[in-house]
Amino acid sequence: MSEFYLVRHGQASFGAKNYDKLSELGHQQARWLGEYFTARDITFSQAFMGDMVRHRETTQGIVEGLSQAPDVTVDTGFNEFDFKNIGNSYLSLNPQSRLPDNPKPADFYRLLKLAMHAWSDELLPKDTLDESWQDFKSRVQGALHGVCQQQSDKPILIVSSGGAISMLMSLVLGLDAKQVIELNMQVRNTSFSHFYFNKSTIRLASFNNIPHLDSPDRLDSITFS
Repeated sequence: MSEFYLVRHGQASFGAKNYDKLSELGHQQARWLGEYFTARDITFSQAFMGDMVRHRETTQGIVEGLSQAPDVTVDTGFNEFDFKNIGNSYLSLNPQSRLPDNPKPADFYRLLKLAMHAWSDELLPKDTLDESWQDFKSRVQGALHGVCQQQSDKPILIVSSGGAISMLMSLVLGLDAKQVIELNMQVRNTSFSHFYFNKSTIRLASFNNIPHLDSPDRLDSITFS
């Protein structure tokens, strides 16, 4: 069977005007992951990534640490859902849930979770959404299908985001929407999940691994945003 490594982007710029770029730590996390793959003698036949800035910067950081750079294909199916759009749609019905001034990460995640539940239950006004839950699921499924049509004696690298990774996990494991949302809150920056596949089967080998951060001097580098 072939295999792929599914990586969440490095720490993004939470609280900044533009979230869609890596923080200084996010760049370092990506380089460390590339160095880990090299130390394990893992090389990739090709790479797929979404077209968001944080995906590109994470892929570049990983490649810096690799002994051999793979060809990279951009597939928007691996993009994150638009959490601002979904959050604003939810708040149009629930203005009492608006974030306070200078919100903490916990405030943001509370709103995100509420909005995602409403989104997945089709409770949000359709005319306010750029993408339905089913549309999101379908495009992740299409991107996954594209990867699984590849055949290679080397692993494939995929760089994506927490929501898309959680949705992909649901497609492989048959999870429901509630479980997708819970997983989305647990995926760590530059963690990787490892899968084996052929054209008819996908098997999960491991989830949310961070061996490149699992040392006493890097524990402060484990992040979720």
